[in-house]
Amino acid sequence: MELRIFTEPQQGATYDDLLAVALAAEEHGFGAFFRSDHYLAMGDGDGLPGPTDAWTTLAGLARDTSTIRLGTLMTSATFRHPGVLAIQVAQVDQMSGGRVEIGLGAGWFVQEHEAYGIPFPSTGERFDRFEEQLAILTGLWETPSGETFSFDGKHYTLSDSPALPKPVQAPRPPVLVGGHGLRRTPALTARYADEFNLPFTLPDEHRAKYDRVRAACEEIGRDPDDLTYSSALVVCCGRDDAEIRRRAAAIGRDVDELRTNGLCGTPDEVAERIAVFAREGSQRIYLQVLDLADLDHVALLGEQVLPAVADV
Repeated sequence: MELRIFTEPQQGATYDDLLAVALAAEEHGFGAFFRSDHYLAMGDGDGLPGPTDAWTTLAGLARDTSTIRLGTLMTSATFRHPGVLAIQVAQVDQMSGGRVEIGLGAGWFVQEHEAYGIPFPSTGERFDRFEEQLAILTGLWETPSGETFSFDGKHYTLSDSPALPKPVQAPRPPVLVGGHGLRRTPALTARYADEFNLPFTLPDEHRAKYDRVRAACEEIGRDPDDLTYSSALVVCCGRDDAEIRRRAAAIGRDVDELRTNGLCGTPDEVAERIAVFAREGSQRIYLQVLDLADLDHVALLGEQVLPAVADV
């Protein structure tokens, strides 16, 4: 089982805050540092000092880290033109020496679009744009050097693009698709993605959702085992009950609720819970760390949980 650190900086974080967590994740052996792509705090938080842009952040981390992989869960297809996004991701991949991954989604948080003047189409149109973006991103990156790429879609048209720059990773950086959609999400995953992610889902729901993606792969003649199947879960780990309660209180969550819906408990308890998700098909888990100032939490997870699940 691979464990990755996943953050939500729209709740309130500077670049330096994110860098400190990324460096701690790198130091303690995690497979990757991922961040959300949002511009507005959720819930009761004020989000101070304000949002940071996902791909600006990852560009900085590409230079300020050395080994850890970097990515998004999930970049919103409503935020950026796919041609521009392809250039951004390829450049950050170059800056990192080939350590970038991109999770891409249709976008869902209407309030952030309204707050920053970003158009928010209907669900159907957002998924149509999402599908075209997946086709354009992968098409641009996979076009051989010296050839051009064209695309004629309903929402985006590209004519004789030189499809440059090329990312370091060939044929392209890994692409993640995720969510709970019953039809289009599995189909798009099978066609374009390298990983399918289930966010904040109970273990007994995993197998059926993974099986839908596997079936979609088989429908188009793709080996379902080509994909990585992952989960994203909030984590709250402590050496004893007092530390667990303190960490839960710091993120405004109830311990009992976290034990049901996330990964909560002592290192042994968290490792046992991770093993449950592994039995349901998860191969990789994104640990959502919500208190970015608590670097001891990252250290504890790396020192005591990571080794305990290495062979799960």
